[in-house]
Amino acid sequence: MNIAVAGTGYVGLSLAVLLSQKHSVTLVDIVPEKVKLVNARTSPIRDELIEKYLKEKGLLLSATLDAKEAYSGADYVIAAVPTNYDPEKNYFDTTAVEAVIKEVAGCSDAVLVIKSTVPVGYTQQIRERTGCDRVIFSPEFLREGHALYDNLYPSRIIVGTDLENEELKEAAKTFASLLAECAIAKDVPTLLMGSTEAEAVKLFSNTYLAMRVAYFNELDTYAAVKGLNTKQIISGVCLDPRIGDHYNNPSFGYGGYCLPKDTKQLKANFDGVPNDLIKAIVSSNHTRKDFIADEVVKRLEESGKPLCDCVVGIYRLTMKSGSDNFRSSAILGIIRRLKQRGVQLLICEPTLKDASFMDCHVENNVSEFIRKSDVILANRITPSLQSASAKIFTRDLFERD
Repeated sequence: MNIAVAGTGYVGLSLAVLLSQKHSVTLVDIVPEKVKLVNARTSPIRDELIEKYLKEKGLLLSATLDAKEAYSGADYVIAAVPTNYDPEKNYFDTTAVEAVIKEVAGCSDAVLVIKSTVPVGYTQQIRERTGCDRVIFSPEFLREGHALYDNLYPSRIIVGTDLENEELKEAAKTFASLLAECAIAKDVPTLLMGSTEAEAVKLFSNTYLAMRVAYFNELDTYAAVKGLNTKQIISGVCLDPRIGDHYNNPSFGYGGYCLPKDTKQLKANFDGVPNDLIKAIVSSNHTRKDFIADEVVKRLEESGKPLCDCVVGIYRLTMKSGSDNFRSSAILGIIRRLKQRGVQLLICEPTLKDASFMDCHVENNVSEFIRKSDVILANRITPSLQSASAKIFTRDLFERD
């Protein structure tokens, strides 16, 4: 099978590595440096397993800037390009997806699989609007930094198609089998459903995860205000097997590329549909950032120094271990709130090469960073901060994501 993948982010690159174990895969990107890195068997993103597979496995993988060449010989083209949320339109920006669809339609009879997250109803609409009926949707359920692992050991495989179209149903079944045969996990639960239902699965899944983060963050806020021990409460709550002892570590808010935009998109999809919970999940994240910023300011005021003379160190913009991505990271919202209060900010983020970020100085010498900071905000504790325990402000109780 010949497969082309548009996009070298976590979704595209992990799928390309997965499928190229057994099939010929061509990655397509518009950034020459990324194409060169992949062809040199070097990962353009941070994911230990992807890096390992690129170096050690005999993958049938190449990368190119020539989309037409890649698509024209493909049996399947996977669109794994960004769909950022546009707050003015209350809608994902699907321009990049539509560019791939247009290119494929112009040069190939390949089945196009949308792996980018899209609004509910998008795939059916795009089939009707463009007349390109060989389009299906398959949601991804990956963690940044562990994307290949989650493809090798998937919780489930879901492919959405036109259930009235036998040819497209077969194409969806074949794509599901491609994912399953390249995984290490066996007997992976596989669901074939309508494309609109599959789109809803993706948005509702991520919104549930955001809700869980928001729930434990609000539990933590309550405990902090009331002077209670958050860790004891969470431990007691999570011994209930229906709740479970996972995804329960308080944080500065949910962030990353997916959860903020997917919750907002689902909220927009609820337009005209009665709801309270979905919109509350979005607003809860703003409330949490307000609370964190207020708590930091209180701590600074207790020192007796004027706020304008205080330096708050921001330790890492990335919010997860093993990730180099800080798009829509919760800490960015807290930085904006603290800047509005006149606090000086110092950032320690090894992935940054510039001397400043968001008009804040960057200091990546950890010793100097600790010395210069009055208070250090750390969403997650790491061994490198052990010497600065008295300065650290964190809500990390379990020292894990």
